[in-house]
Amino acid sequence: MQQETHSFMDGKVHVYKRDNSRFWQCATYMNGRNHRVSTKEESLTLAREFAREWYMAVYVDFKRQTHSSRTTQLLEKFDPLDTSKPEPITKPQKSSGYTFAQAAEKFIGEYELSVAGQRNERYAKSHERRLLLHLIPFFGDMPIKDINAGLMQEHRIRRTQNGFNGKIPTRSTLHHETVTMRLVLKTAHRYGWIDAVPDISPPYKTSGKVAHRAWFAPEEYKTLYEGTRELAKNPTLERYRTVYEDLHDYVLFMANTGLRPDEAGRLEYRDVTPVTDQDTGERLLEIEVRGKRGIGHCKSMTGAILPFQRMQERHNGQPMDKIFGKTPCLLNKVLEDLDLKTDRDGNIRTAYSLRHTYICLRLMEGADIYQVAKNCRTSVEMIEKYYAVHLKNTLDASAINVRKPKRKPRKSDE
Repeated sequence: MQQETHSFMDGKVHVYKRDNSRFWQCATYMNGRNHRVSTKEESLTLAREFAREWYMAVYVDFKRQTHSSRTTQLLEKFDPLDTSKPEPITKPQKSSGYTFAQAAEKFIGEYELSVAGQRNERYAKSHERRLLLHLIPFFGDMPIKDINAGLMQEHRIRRTQNGFNGKIPTRSTLHHETVTMRLVLKTAHRYGWIDAVPDISPPYKTSGKVAHRAWFAPEEYKTLYEGTRELAKNPTLERYRTVYEDLHDYVLFMANTGLRPDEAGRLEYRDVTPVTDQDTGERLLEIEVRGKRGIGHCKSMTGAILPFQRMQERHNGQPMDKIFGKTPCLLNKVLEDLDLKTDRDGNIRTAYSLRHTYICLRLMEGADIYQVAKNCRTSVEMIEKYYAVHLKNTLDASAINVRKPKRKPRKSDE
């Protein structure tokens, strides 16, 4: 008799339908025998949902019976009048099998090849760096099947207490290490070295505080570009004139395009085309962006035209030359000199803050949030969460300050 079968939950649950039946059946093997039941469902989706809940009920019942039998055995062996010393506890022998170091080596060997062309090369290398510096020194000789959430938490505590080169890791750093650890465990599971990937998420984790990204308010942005313009006109040393001129154009270009610093670093002159926009009639730049999201497109503000033209004339830029290359190293010094390195909440400003400034200024001017997200190669959810949440211009007072009309008092009956 032929039957259609589907397996899920790591192959522990099977859903099948016989030729002579219109209902799906589900089955699992547990406690040395097969368990089967009819789902009474004709839809495969509903049958899978039923099978998942049924399997969890069978599993809980099996665990309850096992725990009850073990408790009974212990009570039978326990004699309250026995005053002899308890037998010494023997440590379990070291488990055999593949070690974490072997799983990490397997992961490193295949990850870069698997994500080539889909992930930034530096991102792929960052996993290898975390493994070599932090994870392998702690977990290296441990059997991969013995690693659990408790050991991962011990690693986090040790990292927090000892730090690395005297520096305590941030919450973001520990999160990235957890991501790398999970990828290694998934690799081990894929090759059958472990039965399942354990949940290694941090315990007691709560929703993090949603803080806005560091940006430059209009008055602060004006202070920044006026400061860089002054340095470009009157540099501290004449040999630094070109460096300060490039920095000034970099600030203007980034705040008028919303590019990420790594996207601007990859930008070549052939990727930028000055055009006249058909809708607005304004001169702007059409940019082909290559970044962490692959290839995207961006239309700049008119303020990006002159910085681009000045960079091309100053350096005699050829089509395959990079416009800016690495982020100007003097940006941090200029921000400190202008007292703009941190905002009022203590958030540190970097070159990324120019992108945040572009997004915030566009929203303050009433731009459509979907079009801004599309132009910046991000999502509406990200903008609403990190940018629009702190802009007063996104609040509609006419919709907030609504008052019900007062009812006129009724005239008393005479």
